Amino acid sequence: MTIRSVSRSRRTPRAVGALAAAALALTACSSNGSDPNTDADSDSGSSWEKLSGTVTVFAAASLKESFTALGKTFEKEHPGTKVAFNFGGSDALAAGITSGAPADVFAAASPKTMKTVTDHKDAQGTPATFVRNQLEIATLPGNPKKIATLEDLTRSGLKVALCAKEVPCGAAARKALDAEHLKLTPVSYEQDVKAALMKVQMKEVDASVVYKTDVKAAGGKVAGVEFPESKKAINDYPIALLKHAPKAKAATAFIDLVKSARGQKALGEAGFLKP
Repeated sequence: MTIRSVSRSRRTPRAVGALAAAALALTACSSNGSDPNTDADSDSGSSWEKLSGTVTVFAAASLKESFTALGKTFEKEHPGTKVAFNFGGSDALAAGITSGAPADVFAAASPKTMKTVTDHKDAQGTPATFVRNQLEIATLPGNPKKIATLEDLTRSGLKVALCAKEVPCGAAARKALDAEHLKLTPVSYEQDVKAALMKVQMKEVDASVVYKTDVKAAGGKVAGVEFPESKKAINDYPIALLKHAPKAKAATAFIDLVKSARGQKALGEAGFLKP
């Protein structure tokens, strides 16, 4: 009996030591934030959080197809979010923002229209150029008027539509025409590039000066005619988070997607040039 009692007393310090070691290990795990019951992304060193709500994006009309696709990608990757777009002429969108229209993101077709927003102090941070775009002449399929150059648009009897001078595509077209000292009086000035393109599709004009991306998006509904002068009037597209964005975190995530390798690939496939 005495021998068995002594044997048990020798085991006791070992057991106590094991328990103490286990307690120290648990304490260390807790201090390192590696509790198996805790999400690794929720520790104090992570800024991750679930995004939700509607992100409102004001974007140049020429971005319609590519941004709509990116919006669907964003919604799929962030369940509980929605991206609502307002596409139009950049000048009109900028005017809406400076007048107080609720929006989270502004993607403009020129630095000049973005400057309207930054000068009004409605942008948060510095806008970033995410793509560039180049002009092209859109004609009816088959190019029945045999338009081959920018100068051809000045031929007598030819009906041409341009974007309004205040709109980035109109300002770029005017810059290209002025560089070659060409005088062109269009039959109509349109408020955004999609409206100018539609004039051709509806056969109301013989040609219009739009972006390469719009010609590509139209598929076989129009034909595109490249002209070298367009290289002198390439537009940079800046994007910015707006100062009073209702959904700033989700909006920032959308901007990150646009600027990411995946976003740039999608925009490149739509015909946009790298920034």
